[in-house]
Amino acid sequence: MKIVYCAALVFCCTVGFVGCSQKSDTKPAASTPKASADAPHTHGAGPNGGVIFDLGKYHAEFTVEHPKQQCMILVIGADEKTPTAVAVSEFTLTTKETKTADGKVVPPMTIPMKAQDVVDGKATKFVGTDPGLGNVADFEGVVIGEIEGKPSQGQFKE
Repeated sequence: MKIVYCAALVFCCTVGFVGCSQKSDTKPAASTPKASADAPHTHGAGPNGGVIFDLGKYHAEFTVEHPKQQCMILVIGADEKTPTAVAVSEFTLTTKETKTADGKVVPPMTIPMKAQDVVDGKATKFVGTDPGLGNVADFEGVVIGEIEGKPSQGQFKE
């Protein structure tokens, strides 16, 4: 009986280590790359001449009025032109440090963006002010907030 158990053990170990060596004549199907929803894509100029960026499942436009030391976020539809009202009371916009054309350093800013055109608890336009926006520079940063009750954020770069 011991011989049968030993033979079975040797057989199982051999099959376990060696495995199946049969080769298949069929080739695996070629995989096609799928477009990812998170894949980077480009946008054109916004309806007000600003930079368009993704903001959660929406698009938005970032514009600056330097003389007013003011910036605006306009939430727009998939066509990147039509204002789209969303349920948000405010966004927070944070910029990175940047420089003007003549080399003046513009420090980072955190700017509350208040809803301007609220109708039935929804708005399309959000405005914030900061003295740093008076500097003519290319701004880059992040916008965060809750859209329709879901945390959303987007990155912009002029």
